[in-house]
Amino acid sequence: MNASPTDTAILYEDSRPIDRAIARQAAHWMTTLYGGNAAPEDVKACEYWRAADPEHERAWQRAQRINQRFGVVPASLGLPALGRRERVERRRALKTLLVLMTAVPAGYAAWRSTPWREWSADVRTATGERRELQLADGSRVHLGTATALDVIFDGSQRLLRLHAGEILVTTGADSEAAAHRPFIVQTEHGRIRALGTRFVVHKEEAASQTSVGVLEHAVEIRPQAASGSPFVLQAGQQVRFDSARIDAVEAADPHAADWARGVLFADRMRLADFARELNRYRPGLLRCDPAVAELRITGAFQLDNTQSILDALPDTLPVEVHYRTRYWVTLAPPSAGKG
Repeated sequence: MNASPTDTAILYEDSRPIDRAIARQAAHWMTTLYGGNAAPEDVKACEYWRAADPEHERAWQRAQRINQRFGVVPASLGLPALGRRERVERRRALKTLLVLMTAVPAGYAAWRSTPWREWSADVRTATGERRELQLADGSRVHLGTATALDVIFDGSQRLLRLHAGEILVTTGADSEAAAHRPFIVQTEHGRIRALGTRFVVHKEEAASQTSVGVLEHAVEIRPQAASGSPFVLQAGQQVRFDSARIDAVEAADPHAADWARGVLFADRMRLADFARELNRYRPGLLRCDPAVAELRITGAFQLDNTQSILDALPDTLPVEVHYRTRYWVTLAPPSAGKG
């Protein structure tokens, strides 16, 4: 069953606890309908259940948003003849949905709602997914994890509207156009105009900023509320900006585009920062205990298998990986008596 626009357009700001029994029922309907084998009578029965009580609908909406955000219900539930494996996957999905739906309000509020414009974007990637686009003007755009992008080309401009996530852009010559069309990346913080270039743009949700790193040539940056001439950022430079101001220019991170080839590079990175970055590529929640937050990690890590990264951490650092569920993971100090 696919989510309707009416379902997903509603932004639930209500983070009040949900009764555990109702949450369990919502999780049951989610795994039944989204598993791929739902019968028409299942769909109708779920609709009756949702309409029977406002709390049912509130639980359903929360379950739906959690599943859209974290991919809790695996596609394998819809495969035939999986037997015991299917039952295990279903129980795991039910348990995870139940834990996340009944999480304390502060925890739920931290990741509950994603703006509707992100869900309705022209191009989207899921958590952990990467994608490459070849545009009509010859430009190439790599989309990173959890990215939402609109592509708007007309007679006067080539516009990419980045709602969330990160992109690596290599601009094309646009040789078929009758007249020159500027190539622009727009976020809620302002506009970045390419000057025949290759660059990375990341809309940083936690920092409420947009970051730009130029790999070749240059870009012009104009914050949304700023007046005056645009700021020119040259190759080898990076900067962060919000709608009002641009931060100080820094040397570009030479590994800023490594994610496009599936690599997370760390050079004595704090474990807390490493966990935060790795969490962007995994469904669910990955947390770091403050007791091990300052440990340092170095290496090049393959993002296509984040589980193998977690499995290897105890061999590299004095930490343990604790699983409350498959999607709720904490990096913690070793237990007493262990190294």
